[in-house]
Amino acid sequence: MIYFFGMVFSKYILQMKKIFLFVVLLGSVSNFWSQRNQLIAYIDMEYILENVPEYLKAQNTLDAKVSKWKSNLDQQARHIEVMKTDLANEKAILTKDLIEEKEEEITLKQEELRRLESLYFGPTGDLFLMRKQLVKPIQDQVYNAIQSIASKKNYDFIFEKSSDLVMLYSNKKYDISDLVLSTIDRTRLSEEKKDQRNKKNEKNPLADTEISEKQQELIDKKEALITEKKEELANKVEEKKALVEAKKKEIADKKEALAKKREEQRKILREKQEALNKKKEEEKKKKNQE
Repeated sequence: MIYFFGMVFSKYILQMKKIFLFVVLLGSVSNFWSQRNQLIAYIDMEYILENVPEYLKAQNTLDAKVSKWKSNLDQQARHIEVMKTDLANEKAILTKDLIEEKEEEITLKQEELRRLESLYFGPTGDLFLMRKQLVKPIQDQVYNAIQSIASKKNYDFIFEKSSDLVMLYSNKKYDISDLVLSTIDRTRLSEEKKDQRNKKNEKNPLADTEISEKQQELIDKKEALITEKKEELANKVEEKKALVEAKKKEIADKKEALAKKREEQRKILREKQEALNKKKEEEKKKKNQE
């Protein structure tokens, strides 16, 4: 009960801090207002992203990958639970050495599961890299559109509605989310037309030969940057693959060592059993001879 009220109180304090920050900001704006009229607007980032087709496509791709990774992790976790259950059921009839071997095998499986989970969802895992590759270009589109609108309309402040800053009240007329979306659409159409012109120029190289040296230099830099990023991403993927393969080899070597150790112990047990049987037979023969 004390923990519950502590959490509620902490949330209340955090909310009050956000409101205080917003009031301070409003006070600053009011102070400047006396000098000149300030232009203020806000956006709803969630609404914008939900209406950008590229973002929805990227999100669906991410969701499909995450679902596949989670299914793989769940399958391995269930396999470990089966191994634990089998060990618990067989413990009464196993020797101490065999119990230790099975426990060590379970530990190796658990370590492999944790490494795989980190590979998928860690700070620099596949999800992070994939989100950076798919979502960041779309976020850059939104940011560039906002910068363009702010520059053209001379906005002094543009807030984000769903950020940590609490908006106690927002008049819909200051919402420029639809304007951001239309700017993104215009940019997309412009780029599509540019791509079409480039394709036509590829078919007819003499159609547009008046590209300045500065423009060509900018194009070359952009292409070089794209190539560099692709190579960097490919190198990271290869490094992760190499790491996974090395870990798999390490686990395989440990399993092989365990198997050899187990076989040696079984061999020793067989030899002891054979020696014991032989001794019993010799004692039986002596008794028969007496």
